[in-house]
Amino acid sequence: MKDKNIKIYIAIHKKAEVLNREGYIPIQVGAEGKEDLGFIKDNTGDNISCKNPNYCELTALYWMWKNSKADIIGLVHYRRYFSKSMFSKKMDKAISREEILKYLGKYDVILPKPYYTYKKTVKEQYGIDHNIEDYNKLRNIIEKNTPEYIEAFDKVSNRRYFYNYNMFIMSKPLFDEYAKWIFPILFELEKNVNIENYSKYNKRIYGFLSERMFNVWIERHKELRIKTLYANNVERKPWVDNIRNLRSKILTKILYH
Repeated sequence: MKDKNIKIYIAIHKKAEVLNREGYIPIQVGAEGKEDLGFIKDNTGDNISCKNPNYCELTALYWMWKNSKADIIGLVHYRRYFSKSMFSKKMDKAISREEILKYLGKYDVILPKPYYTYKKTVKEQYGIDHNIEDYNKLRNIIEKNTPEYIEAFDKVSNRRYFYNYNMFIMSKPLFDEYAKWIFPILFELEKNVNIENYSKYNKRIYGFLSERMFNVWIERHKELRIKTLYANNVERKPWVDNIRNLRSKILTKILYH
């Protein structure tokens, strides 16, 4: 494991401080037609950089799938990193290469602590801020193209928590399997949704939906051993978010279990 090629890509879209550590590589997302930030750009090689306004960090995921030769691969954000501590906002407290190897010696995937939607199911929560018809169209495509995932889709939809941010660390072959599943589905959905009159926020539709889809893939593959860590935002007080989420977790278990 020690000689594994580890690449944890840091999605970044503007000038900002990023973690400078072995194994971490900033990647400029939505780089097509934008100012060069001096990092690897998602508009090189086989890419979908031009889709960034709608796909968010998924343009980095697509680039990673098609262009990265890593053995172990992951995605974090320029302001959000995996940490063992629920309190630390220091960038240098992000997990190290050695810690990643240690975790993946026991687990298959490193994910953020689940985010608890508490009063709403995952589907209901999506419908509050976004167009629920898009969610329903997504379900129809999954049922048609990969029906073996529909049970997992419905289970995730009716839960009150999900792994968010599209953050993860796993082996490249495992990541490739995920990418081979999600991108054809999203590309087909794109042909069936008209977002012309959506707000700039809601035009990020495929980024939002993919967060839920990642959970569907994880649910379908119950054999995966999962390690969860805090996904701390270094631009704010992470303990506020983490304690609030812990409270929601406790209330969810009391009220709905």
